[in-house]
Parts: sequence; structure tokens; C-alpha cells
Amino acid sequence: MNTELVEKIKSNPKYHELVSKRNSFSLKLSLFVLAMFYSYILVIAFDKELLATKIGEGVMTYAFPVGAAIIIISFITTLIYVRRANSEFEDLTNDIKKQALGDK
Repeated sequence: MNTELVEKIKSNPKYHELVSKRNSFSLKLSLFVLAMFYSYILVIAFDKELLATKIGEGVMTYAFPVGAAIIIISFITTLIYVRRANSEFEDLTNDIKKQALGDK
């Protein structure tokens, strides 16, 4: 890769903005999902009876819908990231490309 082009991109304030926003947003979403997963595991480890409680007269316990909700929320957080990446982050990337190539 062209060293001059790399330096031009690295010195662009929009590049630093992109990296900062992307890293911050992905870290927040990751911590949220990890907190959900670890909370679920900790409840299983320290209070099995809570999630083992049956729902109604059937055989289903609270563990199944809570686990399913965690998986669904994980997919939703992925969709949230992809949506933001395809809008805000993509716009910043395109601006950086234009400025680096001199197409201001």
C-alpha cells in the first residue's frame, strides 16, 4: 500500500472520529451482551431454583424463555451494529476515502 496514502488517512481527523466511534459503540454492545450471558450463567450457578421454577402447569421452566431472550437480544444487538455501520460508519469511511484521494 502507498505509504503516503496511509499517512494521509491516519492524519485525517475523520479517521480518528471513525475509529473512536466504532470502537466505543462495539465495546458497549459487546459488554451488554457479555453481561447478559454471564448474568444468566451466574444465576444458574448460584440460584438454580430460580430458573428451574416451572411456568404454569407444563414442563417448561423459566430458563428456556430467558435463554431464548438472550439469544434473540444478541441477534438484535448485531443488527443494531450492522445498521449503524452501514449508515454512519460507512458515511465517515466514504468521506475519508474522498479526502484521501483528493476528491473533496
